[in-house]
Amino acid sequence: MEKKKLVLIGNGMAGIRAIEEILKLLQDYFDITVFGKEPYPNYNRIQLSKVLQGDTELKDIILNEWQWYEDNNILLYPGETVVKIDKQSKIIYTDKGKEAKYDCLIMATGSNPFILPIPGADKAGVTGFRDIADCEEMIKSADHYKHAAVIGGGLLGLEAARGLLNLGMEVNVIELAEHLMECQLDQTAAQLLQKELEAQGMNFLLKKQTMEITGDDRVAGLKFKDGDTVKADLVIMAVGIRPNVKLAEQTGLEVNRGIVVTDYMQTSEPNIYAVGECAEHNGMTYGLVAPLYEQGQALAKHICGMNHQGYKGSVVSTQLKVSGVDVFSAGIIQESAATKAIKLFDEWQNTYKKVVIKDGKLAGAVLFGNTKEGTQLFSHIKKGTCVHEYMETQQNADQSESIVASMSDDEIVCGCNGISKGDIVTAIKEKGLTTLEEVKNTTNASRSCGQCKGMVQDILELTLGDEYQEETKETICSCTDLSREEVIAEIRAKGLSHTREVMNVLGWKTEEGCSKCRPALNYYLGMVNPKEYEDERESRFVNERLHANIQKDGTYSVVPRMYGGVTNVTDLRKIADVAEKYEVGMIKLTGGQRIDLLGIKKEDLPEVWKELGMPSGYAYGKSVRTVKTCVGSQFCRFGTQDSTGMGIQLEKKFEGLNTPHKVKMGVSACPRNCAEGSIKDVGIVGLDGVWEIYVGGNGGSELREADILARVKTEEEVLEYTSAFLQYYRENASYLERSSKFVERVGIEHVREVVLDEALRSELNRRMDEALSVYKEPWNEAIESETILKDLYQKVIAK
Repeated sequence: MEKKKLVLIGNGMAGIRAIEEILKLLQDYFDITVFGKEPYPNYNRIQLSKVLQGDTELKDIILNEWQWYEDNNILLYPGETVVKIDKQSKIIYTDKGKEAKYDCLIMATGSNPFILPIPGADKAGVTGFRDIADCEEMIKSADHYKHAAVIGGGLLGLEAARGLLNLGMEVNVIELAEHLMECQLDQTAAQLLQKELEAQGMNFLLKKQTMEITGDDRVAGLKFKDGDTVKADLVIMAVGIRPNVKLAEQTGLEVNRGIVVTDYMQTSEPNIYAVGECAEHNGMTYGLVAPLYEQGQALAKHICGMNHQGYKGSVVSTQLKVSGVDVFSAGIIQESAATKAIKLFDEWQNTYKKVVIKDGKLAGAVLFGNTKEGTQLFSHIKKGTCVHEYMETQQNADQSESIVASMSDDEIVCGCNGISKGDIVTAIKEKGLTTLEEVKNTTNASRSCGQCKGMVQDILELTLGDEYQEETKETICSCTDLSREEVIAEIRAKGLSHTREVMNVLGWKTEEGCSKCRPALNYYLGMVNPKEYEDERESRFVNERLHANIQKDGTYSVVPRMYGGVTNVTDLRKIADVAEKYEVGMIKLTGGQRIDLLGIKKEDLPEVWKELGMPSGYAYGKSVRTVKTCVGSQFCRFGTQDSTGMGIQLEKKFEGLNTPHKVKMGVSACPRNCAEGSIKDVGIVGLDGVWEIYVGGNGGSELREADILARVKTEEEVLEYTSAFLQYYRENASYLERSSKFVERVGIEHVREVVLDEALRSELNRRMDEALSVYKEPWNEAIESETILKDLYQKVIAK
């Protein structure tokens, strides 16, 4: 039988979830084609703020890899926009001249950021915050400008503000209302949140109406209705979204605020469906993930001919972590003459709870600081639980009992994906699941925002009972049931020497492995046997394989080594000559005090390196990156130690060292800490007669202040103690685990016990010296090898 042609317009979370649901019901019924305007596979838009904040990369938020489309016989056209629908002929047309016929068409065109219609809104430096391109624009601006203004004090605006703070900008958040997150929080919770965020460095201008964006070609500031002004060279509009209905209007579909749909997500044209932020159901549009996924399920069941009551609308809840602070809200959150409220405020623990009662039933709730009860409260609100029944359950609750134990099977655990407790329990029992990762891969629970991970873990413990081990084994990936520790032990015991051998001997479930385990195995093999192991370039990520950072247009960036951030006129002339000769698109200074040459063609990389005559700055690898330094005692009036010289020693000693994740260092010569060592993986502060060594810092989305490891007197001791810490991290961290997470996991006290023990420190340094002894400068190695040049730079490499 000839397959029906199904076309999806929009490669986002809502549309692809509808396709996933269809594939579950009828795997081979449709011939599926997807058009997405962005040049990426389906990614988790909820996690965009983490990309902006610098601790997550695009690859980490991909929900469906390129291979998923291929495995499911889905024809994907990324970076291609549908511009016309001929509903009579059932053909769509794209901006690149393609035509595609359809029997069924799903519109998942999403929404557009609302840009205030005020003078100056079209100036350079004004942007929304909706996609990867917006993140890239903000990150690029942060390299050149320092004053950011975020218009909108909702969740999106606050996430943008946190990211811009991490990028080193001064941030003002402008909000028209009297308090933040007006739609999700009441005034008390909002004030608590504001206090927390102000402590992080955000500044708030409340009850301010922006009337004009000032400046010439680029934004220079904002002018408010009350006459006040504020300086700004970057403006983020986060004041709401508007359903993207332009294509639907042009097609002649019924459109109100969104594309009007039935309970089965059908538009006014029966074989055209709409789902997600572009759809309007019973006068409502939704911007949260959970309702959009519920719509996808209803659409899938209808399009596959299943009996289903359809989509009946959603009671929405919001459980979030706003810049590290837990908040929850659901239903009615503001009090009125028709409501009463139960309120609990613990000033000592900084937690707040409000339950709103209407007509004797639970109608809404707000939680701040402690949101564990959120899922149960949401269930009560949806059911309309009587307040007396709720109070009785609270009084009789065993405080030591996990919340999930008292939940019914139909209560939703993962709101984003609509996964109930019963769904998870059934999957655990029927499929023998034992880990969080297995539950996520099988059920989708915790796959989106991740807020429900703790509850999923509790359900695992509750379901498995005595078979559950408190520290459930975390496997390297879904290709194996072995943990990192077990794999490394087997490599040592069996003398395994390459990734394919590890997979064969240890019984990998997939013959080729995956993009998660191949780089990890390559690292573990090299860490265990640094002298004997031959690095497998094909198991590395593309940036590490080509020793340069790939950019979105397919070109690369090159960062030559400048030890300690120090350069000279000869190297500067070389850089200028190379940049001119190869028409470098941009020359910029990095946060690590280096010069970055962006926009170099892949085939030109070897010649660029050759003409520079400088070693690689390793700005691309899971390795020790640059060492940032302050001027130090040589020039600074306040400097007490030679911080620049110390930084150069550190950078030269650990040059090219492979680590589980990127490692950043900073060396300052006084308490002013100009090199920001307090948020580095390793930070050194030189004071009068002493060097302080700090470890485990992170300046990313989960800001973490580094812990003091030791105080030593000599530069030799700085190198010795730093070396011991890095080697211990190399040997005991999971691949892609930042040092901040590692130190948190094992505890700084334990790290100190190891590094401060003279015998252990000596042995760690011995193994570090062994690892460093095999270093080959990668740019020079590539230039001198015809094989490498031919394999990597003279033909197209699959990304």
